[in-house]
Amino acid sequence: MRLTLDACANVTLALKTDGTAVVTGEEFTGRAELFRWKNLTAIAAGAVHAVGLREDGTVVAAGWNNSGQCSVENWQNVVSIAAGGLQTVGLRSDGEVLVAGRSFIDDEAAPWRDLIAVAAGSLHMVGLKRDGTVLAAGDNEAGQCEIGAWKDVAAVAAGDSHTVGLKRDGTVLAVGDNTCGQCNVADWTDITAVAAGSEHTVGLKSDGTVVAEGGNDFGQCEVSEWTDVVAIAAGTYHTVGLRRDGTVVAAGSNEQNQCAATLWSGIQTP
Repeated sequence: MRLTLDACANVTLALKTDGTAVVTGEEFTGRAELFRWKNLTAIAAGAVHAVGLREDGTVVAAGWNNSGQCSVENWQNVVSIAAGGLQTVGLRSDGEVLVAGRSFIDDEAAPWRDLIAVAAGSLHMVGLKRDGTVLAAGDNEAGQCEIGAWKDVAAVAAGDSHTVGLKRDGTVLAVGDNTCGQCNVADWTDITAVAAGSEHTVGLKSDGTVVAEGGNDFGQCEVSEWTDVVAIAAGTYHTVGLRRDGTVVAAGSNEQNQCAATLWSGIQTP
């Protein structure tokens, strides 16, 4: 699914119907640049950087570049993007993966080819292959990369220390840190999209309602009353949902105004 709403850390980012981007939340160096972006088809939010995919398959990035995560100026033929803590990931039309910043991929151990989707967490990366199997690389201290047995997966999401997979039958898999119950999703059904925050997991149901499990210290899992939602995203301690009418709902910490996205309208639906 094309990202038109995303969240990471204390930031919320979205794509407007006119192909421009909007952002709210924690300030980061270079953030003002993204308001000049045009002709975007997708966006992605990192912890302290933002990424945009243009109509022509090129990519723009703004924010901290301490690990080179914004060095994407030479990318071409990109069809999908993701952003993590210290990296930007791009998926080319031929299934090849591009990484700017900290890369965890070891092609000799497991070639990252023939992919249809990518996700980036704080210190790990996840790739979905065309055959429904999944690759993961990076920090595995909590078991977040133990996805070797997964199959029939249709979408993936990466949190701080856990990984989530949406199966083709609408059920959900999760591995990694479960300290706050963020991996307790085995009973979910009829799910069409998933998102992973720091300590919580979010699922979008086919009827436009939303479910969430895990840490709820800031109310980030208080999503049971949401309706008409078509896309979801999760930051560290907040959750956002894009409604069918182009408006945004939000729950959780608003310490950095990351939930001020509820003031937006005209956000592009996937």
